[in-house]
Amino acid sequence: MALFSSRRTRAAAAPVEGTAATLTVDPALAALTGDYVIDPAHSSIGFTVRHAMVTNVRGSFTRHEGTLHLDGSDPSRSTAAIDVEIASVDTGIADRDAHLRGSDFFDADAFPKMTFRSTSAAALGGDTYRITGDLTIKDVTRPLSIDLEFAGSATDVYGNERVGFEGSADILRSDWGLTWNAALEAGGVMVSDKVKLTFDISAIKQG
Repeated sequence: MALFSSRRTRAAAAPVEGTAATLTVDPALAALTGDYVIDPAHSSIGFTVRHAMVTNVRGSFTRHEGTLHLDGSDPSRSTAAIDVEIASVDTGIADRDAHLRGSDFFDADAFPKMTFRSTSAAALGGDTYRITGDLTIKDVTRPLSIDLEFAGSATDVYGNERVGFEGSADILRSDWGLTWNAALEAGGVMVSDKVKLTFDISAIKQG
């Protein structure tokens, strides 16, 4: 199946402000309904955080797994579950990664996984969707909403039917008990509280 880049039909009228758009059912999207497994070799879960008030540090978690259930006819019935191995954190600096795995931050030995379990999903219009769920880091679970753009679908050279999504969400790490910091002489702190999470997902249809 070829890559679908413009298969959505738009709603006949603009959505009411503050509500999700009402979309007509596109047969091509409806055909994507099913269960998917995230392909970790072609997906990434990353983060960006301000360092020393002047620059950004970027990193990712290199080991993760997850499943999706997509309902192309009724996106509100779609679900997602993701498990991330904390020990796989990678910022390109071994000492920094060891600090992140330690008790000042993630305490990976005691809390080896970060998890996300969706509780609701909604179509926002066009190619954009919002999935809301429970993000658990260490022993803290809090709600998180992620806005995702549907990148399309294709059948790869091995016959796997794939879908792609990319998106992001901003969090305050202190909400999950990640509070370590150090004051700078000139004012401010070493690590910002705000963290941007990024998701680039390729998933393979099952069955």
